[in-house]
Amino acid sequence: MELFAVPDLPEIREGDDLAAMIDERVDLREDDVVVVASTVVSKAEGRVFDLDDFPASERAEAVADRLAEIAGEEKDPRFAQAVIEESTELIMEAPFLLTATRFGHIGVNAGIDRSNVPDGDLLLLPERPSESAARIREGLPADRVVVSDTCGRPFRHGQRGVAIGWAGTPASRDWRGERDRDGREMGVTVQNVIDELASAANLVAGEGAGGTPVVVVRDWAFGDHDGSDNHFREPEGDFVRQALREWEFQA
Repeated sequence: MELFAVPDLPEIREGDDLAAMIDERVDLREDDVVVVASTVVSKAEGRVFDLDDFPASERAEAVADRLAEIAGEEKDPRFAQAVIEESTELIMEAPFLLTATRFGHIGVNAGIDRSNVPDGDLLLLPERPSESAARIREGLPADRVVVSDTCGRPFRHGQRGVAIGWAGTPASRDWRGERDRDGREMGVTVQNVIDELASAANLVAGEGAGGTPVVVVRDWAFGDHDGSDNHFREPEGDFVRQALREWEFQA
């Protein structure tokens, strides 16, 4: 398997044709996987906003005041308002905002970014990332597209790449029913391949000012496995989410 970044992409702005910009910079193959950072997808889709676009509600004021008290520094209630509007649920309100987005992703601050946004204050995640991936795929020779983001995960330090949208490939491959090296039938292993592709691509794309938001994964095959588009856990089966709803931060 080989991974390489698409070179020389300019600053992306609303209305840019990402697929065309990628296609003219790299000779893609049909079986390539193209991993596109959500930041450039959001910019192309006009998801750049100013803080003044989110007048603070009473709830946002209260959330910001509590976070400011915990952190010992001022928090902008307009940012809290943006997070509230981009979320279907605030799973935790302290010591940080852990949220569920409209498309099912759980992360801090609804994935809203304040870095590398030259034309505004805030960069929101794509509204429907899998639809974004499908649109990009339509303009490429490659059959598979993953839209990635970086976020922290429970029980781990630091951030890593994760998939928030995908097209042309199942989200996971199912090893259940297959045999291990000792001949035992596997009963629980379902491998989330789009997260693994996103994480591998993030090693190449990097963070910060690198300017390489699109990575091609070459010579990777899904294999002869059953596939599934199950990716985000449903709330009724997400016991960690249920526990966090009942948990309260004590400073």
